[in-house]
Amino acid sequence: MSGERLTDVEIGERLRVARESAKLTQADAAAQVGVVRTTLVAIEQGKRRVQIDELQKLANIYGTSANALLRREAVHLDMIPRFRKLAENEDSGVERATRLLNDLVRAELELENALGVTRTRNYPPERPILPGDVRAQAEQDAQELRDWLGLGPGPITDIVSILDLQLGVRVYVRPLDGKVSGLFAFDESAGACILLNSNHPPERLNQTGAHEAAHLISTRRQPEVLTEDERFTSREERYANCFQRSFTMPARTVRQRFAEITAGQSHLTRRHIILLAHALHVSREAIVRRLEELKLAREGTWDWFTANGGITDDQVCQVLGELPDRKTYSARAQGAVPPRLALLAREASKKEIYSEGQLARLLHLDRHEVRVLLDGVETEESEANELVKLSP
Repeated sequence: MSGERLTDVEIGERLRVARESAKLTQADAAAQVGVVRTTLVAIEQGKRRVQIDELQKLANIYGTSANALLRREAVHLDMIPRFRKLAENEDSGVERATRLLNDLVRAELELENALGVTRTRNYPPERPILPGDVRAQAEQDAQELRDWLGLGPGPITDIVSILDLQLGVRVYVRPLDGKVSGLFAFDESAGACILLNSNHPPERLNQTGAHEAAHLISTRRQPEVLTEDERFTSREERYANCFQRSFTMPARTVRQRFAEITAGQSHLTRRHIILLAHALHVSREAIVRRLEELKLAREGTWDWFTANGGITDDQVCQVLGELPDRKTYSARAQGAVPPRLALLAREASKKEIYSEGQLARLLHLDRHEVRVLLDGVETEESEANELVKLSP
C-alpha cells in the first residue's frame, strides 16, 4: 500500500487542505507560484497534474514539504475551519492552538497508518442537554461517568490517562497562550480530540480536562475553546462547568471530607481550605466555590478570603510542610506526548519508519524532546525475545 502512487485527485485535495490551512486564497497562492488561478483550480480538482517545481513552490508557501504532501501514510486533516466559525475565538492565540491540535491529531493518525493500527474508542453514551436544571443534570452525568469508569470516590490525579487510555480520546498537553485553557473537537475519522495548556497548574489542567470531557458527553460534534475569560453564559458551557466541578469534586466525597476536617470547629478557616484542596487535588478557589455550591459554605466565601489577603503559598507551606511537588505530581499529565502516542512513536522508530528528525517535525518537538521520548528504545530492541512476543 505504501508504495502506491497518489492519484492526481488525492494530491489536489491535499494541496487544497494545505492552502486553506495556510489561510491563502487560490488567487494569492497562484500569484506566488506564477500560474493563473484557473490552473491552480484544475490542480486542486485533480484535472491537471501538478509539476514537480510547482509542487515544491506550493509546499514552500504553505509551510510544509513536498515529501509530506506525497507521503502515502500522511493524513490531511483540516479541523481549523470549524473553529473559525466560533466568532468569539478570532485571535492569534486560539488560532495557534487550533493549528497545533490539528497538526498533532494528523501526526497521530499518520503514525497509526504507518504501523497499521487503529485507536479503540471507548466513549460513554452521549447525554444531550435536556430542558430543566442543567446543574442537576451535569451532577448526575458526572457521577455516572465516574461510576462507568470505576473511579470510586477518590481524587482525579491524572486526567490525561483517563481520557487517553480509558476513553480513547486523543489528548495532548502543550504550552499554549496563557488565556487558552483547552480545546475540544470531534472528527468522524479522528474521533474526539482535546488539547490542554501545560503552562497551567496541574489542578487547573485537571479541571480543564474534565470540562472538555463534558463536551464529549453532551455536545460531541461541536468544537469548543475554553478561555480564561469564559463567562459560561450558554447552557452548554454552564453544563460543562458544573460537570467538571462534579467530576473532580463529587458531592458525597466533598461532604464527607468537609465533615471530617471541620468536625468540632466553629468557623471555616484557611487551614480547612488548604487541607481540602490538597486532599482532592484541586485549587483553593475551586474547592471553596464547590463548598458554596453545595451549601457547605456561604455564598461569597471565596470573595471574602480574596478581599482579606487570600490564601498564600506560605500559608500552604505552614499547613502541609511544603508546597506539593507539582513536577512529580503532574509528570505524566504534562508530558509533551501522551502515553499511547509515545508508544506509537517509539515503535515507528524501532521499525525505522521515521527518523528522529521526522518525528520531531511530525510531533512538533525539538530534538532533545524526541531523544527523551525515544530513550531506551535500543535496550528494548536488544531484549526482544520470543517469550515476550505479543500475539498478532
